[in-house]
Amino acid sequence: MKELLPILPRPSRYIGSEWGAVFKDPSTVTVRCALAFPDMYEVGMSYLGQKILSEALNAHPNFWAERVFTPDEEAGNILREHDVPLATLESDTPLADMDVVGFSLTHELCYTNILYMLDLAGIPLRSADREASLPLIVAGGGAAFNAEPVAPFFDAMVIGDGEEAMVELLAAVERAKDGGLSKRELLESLTEIPGLYVPSFFEDEGPGKPLKALKDGYEIVEKAVVDDLDRAPFPKGQVIPFGAIHDRLTMEIARGCTRGCRFCQAGMIYRPVRERSLDGLGSILTNGLAETGYEETSMLSLSTGDFSGLDSLFTRSFDQCAAEQISISLPSLRVGSLSAPIMERISSIRRTGATIAPEAGSQRLRDVINKGVDEAGLIEHVRLLFENGWQGVKLYFMIGLPTETDEDLDAILDLCLKVRDAAGRHIKRLQVTAAVSPFVPKPHTPFQWEPQIPLDEIYRRIDHLRAIFRPHKRISIKYHEPEMTSLEGVFSRGDRRLAEVVERAYAKGALFSSWKDHLRLAPYREAMDEAGLDWDEYTGRRNPEGPLPWDHLSSGLTKRFLLKERERALAGKITDDCRYGACRNCGVCQFDGRTSTLKGQAEDKDIRPRLVFPQRDQEGEQPPYTVEKPDLTGKAAHYRVWFEKTGPAAFLSQLELQAVFERAFRRARLPMAFSAGFHPMPRLSFGKALPVGVESLSEWINVFLREDFGPDEVVERLGRNMPKGLTPLRAERLSMGRKQAQAVEEIYELRFARDAERRRAQWRAFMASESHFIEKKTKKGKLRQVDLRPMIREAIETDDGLTLVLDWREQYMSPLALCTAIMEDAGLLDFNLTKTEQRFEPEPGGDA
Repeated sequence: MKELLPILPRPSRYIGSEWGAVFKDPSTVTVRCALAFPDMYEVGMSYLGQKILSEALNAHPNFWAERVFTPDEEAGNILREHDVPLATLESDTPLADMDVVGFSLTHELCYTNILYMLDLAGIPLRSADREASLPLIVAGGGAAFNAEPVAPFFDAMVIGDGEEAMVELLAAVERAKDGGLSKRELLESLTEIPGLYVPSFFEDEGPGKPLKALKDGYEIVEKAVVDDLDRAPFPKGQVIPFGAIHDRLTMEIARGCTRGCRFCQAGMIYRPVRERSLDGLGSILTNGLAETGYEETSMLSLSTGDFSGLDSLFTRSFDQCAAEQISISLPSLRVGSLSAPIMERISSIRRTGATIAPEAGSQRLRDVINKGVDEAGLIEHVRLLFENGWQGVKLYFMIGLPTETDEDLDAILDLCLKVRDAAGRHIKRLQVTAAVSPFVPKPHTPFQWEPQIPLDEIYRRIDHLRAIFRPHKRISIKYHEPEMTSLEGVFSRGDRRLAEVVERAYAKGALFSSWKDHLRLAPYREAMDEAGLDWDEYTGRRNPEGPLPWDHLSSGLTKRFLLKERERALAGKITDDCRYGACRNCGVCQFDGRTSTLKGQAEDKDIRPRLVFPQRDQEGEQPPYTVEKPDLTGKAAHYRVWFEKTGPAAFLSQLELQAVFERAFRRARLPMAFSAGFHPMPRLSFGKALPVGVESLSEWINVFLREDFGPDEVVERLGRNMPKGLTPLRAERLSMGRKQAQAVEEIYELRFARDAERRRAQWRAFMASESHFIEKKTKKGKLRQVDLRPMIREAIETDDGLTLVLDWREQYMSPLALCTAIMEDAGLLDFNLTKTEQRFEPEPGGDA
């Protein structure tokens, strides 16, 4: 794929040369695995699960885990046009040449993307059609707890925690290669690994019937459990993406949740709660910030506010983050879980937004879903936010929950108005947003038998909410796409018959269905009709006494527990968090001598809740703190750092390059000076933007530092912290003024990759002309005539191209655009450009 980088859109998605990327010698490893994320790079690089798996696998000297993401449709068409298969980022190895390709199933709407990636890789879609020589295609993630709609496409799946199970899977592949085992023998061996599900060892006997196990003793596949997160691998030095939706140091502070929200699949399937120790998290934070250079960190879990040591953790982390203008994000917060001291401290660094999830407007419905939130507590939580400087709050709600009525919808508006009115007069830009998502019943939850409301009813309820919100100021409503919710509802509780639907929908062009601008229901509905299946059957009510497509996959929860919770829901009864209240004997853990249903692991593991403190923050009185921070605006020295931008780095945009340098300076312990204001920015500046795909041996960046270093030390420190293709060469001291000299001439080497004589002739004709006008759009969209001839001072012919002297005294134009305008029929694969030198003239009143 890398030979096509010049013509791929957003080529930085495919270069794989980020800081922290793992490179190994293929001749020294025995098993190679591609960790495949069925969405675009910027989405997948936000996903912590893939980073954890990469850390676990690459820690083994015999294994190499690389990455691959879904190309957008334009890039996919280019791959097909040039007959180039989808390949890994790190080594550019075609997926068909790997030993294992492991897909992350984070949600149900990615299923057609999986087929798209297999198709681009030249790998048959169905497991039954693949030869033994092809890689083992596996899957894992939350959706794998019922991945029957895509089961025929996979050789195996990991159910539950993947860190240990995937290492064991690769070890089994290694043994199979050494021993010359057949694919069938390899799959047989995988059934001995906890959490490994082999779909071909279960037979579908038709609708309304349970799957039939084809292997004795393999009737139930239990999820894999990591019982102690402190002993599990966690990536402190993570791959730093060239752009991601959530681009920060994410720390998983805990896994699992026992609050018992009856709609929440993750809270059920990832039991028991396992918290990381404060010392372990302190190490992750210290080393993680040092090795990544991130300017934001996130403390992540299913319910971050329930972490028993949250105040202690935050107190320990605060000073370190405040000293370097590093913001702290606390997602997944519950009402009342954020103490006043934490709010005050967050607001003193940088407020990253406040979100609260009451889920339902009325207390009655919150009791049905076991949310454990009351109105008074929510208003007090919001009042503290406003007092600490927040200007807006987002409230998450669901519609279509079991027993919901229009009165419950009206209660959403009522609650939002009360939240708005809790703000004082000092809140100038107040905004309260209700984010509404239709409810989707999920497997392994007490609501797995409940119906999903039909698509037209979803629209009716949304229209009702929009109408009652419209007259009110400073509150607004956003909603999740109803079509997306309906499609998710079909696949979340689907069976193997839907594999045909996925395949047909993909053939009809369904891709990126979790993207609002890509979602089209028509291909799926047509595929359902062609397969003779009923949409409403999949979204409708299920019989609590009948079999379910996922009955053979054990999350550890007993059916008795789920039915009891359903019964309590319909009665409006609350079930307390078993961490601090009575155990409801869900079946997962061995708490207080109970027997876990996860029999294959219970003898070797201690499957129980692991908490830092038996109650929230029992470490004692929190140490005092002040909001005083070091002065980050001080400027002790000003440097111009010269560097090369070659190889994969040539495909970084100027915006991406700035982020790379910011984090490299942090890793190098070169303290940048920041601007003043609410959102301080590091004082960095570049020369003229180099076009994407153009190499340079002579680039520079200007930087103000808060401490004085020798120029050689700046280069040496920075050089140890740059990704491939970015090499600092030298540093020069500059005056402390912001205005510095710019190049008036740049020298480029132009090399022809094909049709050299025709290209030379085009350049000779150009240089012989007195003028060469083209039409160019201004920033306002108007066309104007531009003469290119004055921009080319010299064009000296060389053996393989030209040496160009470009003159920017009168005007500037992208050198790449300049060359393609002169060589009118040349494509970006026909030539390449390298900047070799910059020439300056002192500016009046400035510094050279």
